[in-house]
Amino acid sequence: MTTTAPAPVEAPVPPSRPTVRSRGRFLLVCGILVAAVGLLLYKGLLSSLDYFDTVDQALAHRAQIGTGTIRLEGLVDCGTVRATRSGAEFSISGADGRRVHVVNVGSPPELFAAGVPVVVVGQFVSSTSRTFESTQIMVKHSATYVARYPGRVRHGAC
Repeated sequence: MTTTAPAPVEAPVPPSRPTVRSRGRFLLVCGILVAAVGLLLYKGLLSSLDYFDTVDQALAHRAQIGTGTIRLEGLVDCGTVRATRSGAEFSISGADGRRVHVVNVGSPPELFAAGVPVVVVGQFVSSTSRTFESTQIMVKHSATYVARYPGRVRHGAC
């Protein structure tokens, strides 16, 4: 019979402690992930808002708007709607009576008419211009909208 010698007993090796460098990398990666998720949430929430400026608000801060794309709300002025080859031209006014000339490219919706509150999407030709180039017209339900927001637009029956 042969006897086997017992294996030498080794002392347990304590687990290595993370170094300051690896802990810093971990925190950096976590920080980048949190910032990326925060940015995505912020952008998503901003794009889901249905924000618009009234004619009065847009003209008051037209220099800050410049030629950036905005949504502009106003009442279509009577006698100003004219069909063009590419869409329509008309004027909209705010509660104080100031007007913006709108040049729209595309087909206006069926409910579009003079005397109706609308929101147009587009941009001013320049930071000092009162001409607004539009790519979309959204018609507001006139009776309920004017009743709900009496200070925003004048109700004008043509």
